[in-house]
Amino acid sequence: MYTKSLKIMKIGKFLLTGGLITLSSLVFAQQADYTFKVLATKGANEVKSGDSWQALKTGATLKEGDELKVSENCYVALMHNSGKPLEIKKSGPYTVKQLASTIQPGTSVLNKYADFILSSNSAEAKKNRLSATGAVHRGGEGIHVFLPENQLASVFNNTVIINWEASKNGGPYLVALKNPFDDELMVKETNETNVQLDMNDPKFQNESVILVEVRAKNDPSSKSEQKLIKRMSAAEHEKIKKDMAEFAGQVSDETALNKFILAGFYEQNKLLIDAITAYEQAIKLAPDVDSYKSDYEDFLIRNKLKTVKP
Repeated sequence: MYTKSLKIMKIGKFLLTGGLITLSSLVFAQQADYTFKVLATKGANEVKSGDSWQALKTGATLKEGDELKVSENCYVALMHNSGKPLEIKKSGPYTVKQLASTIQPGTSVLNKYADFILSSNSAEAKKNRLSATGAVHRGGEGIHVFLPENQLASVFNNTVIINWEASKNGGPYLVALKNPFDDELMVKETNETNVQLDMNDPKFQNESVILVEVRAKNDPSSKSEQKLIKRMSAAEHEKIKKDMAEFAGQVSDETALNKFILAGFYEQNKLLIDAITAYEQAIKLAPDVDSYKSDYEDFLIRNKLKTVKP
């Protein structure tokens, strides 16, 4: 009986080991299928795969034998198959093998957040949204603030960027920030259609919920409905912080690509306000890269923060 059990254990161990080897081989094969994925591109950049040169497009994959031509004043954002991001801002010819050699060893989970954005913005996903009605503009006249419904209003970071669109006249605008008792904590004036808040401001330090209302300074009738921003509980904050711990150091540099990847992480975790801020920061860091602007627009539409335009 003991001998029979021992044989069964050995067979099980063999099968487990073989299964792990097979799984590892599959993972390696999947990684080896491409070297980089294109997350964003600006300008007349080209890729040579085989004998012909073609325009470089967002979502394309690059293999080790491919070549790139990056033009003057252009930009390319790549994700290595290990999950490491790479920005190219300098013009010139590059081989994919050469670019891959600059990637530090090791793996990262960042590629799943980039893949999430790419799949969400795929042609098929956009086609499925064409019939959507988008967000319903309830209350308010002339101004719509891009903030989510109350159940998705939690924020992780202390920096919050609020933006809006106005159907009537332009600014200046007054952004009123109130407590739940409708007492004004702060009023910010701006000629832009966005404003940045510091949740660490002493005026907010005792507030777990902040109401937001935007109105036209020269037309009191033109105002938004009230939206809210709420701090996460300590337990919720700790959970997100823990989830970020494995990759936070890899996106600590202030680059547009890092902010873009963070936007994907925040959206997957239903932190839409933090995702908005990350997109806004990415666009500010790379204002000429239309890819980030169009991805941001798609984010607002698919999360019903903005009406789908006919």
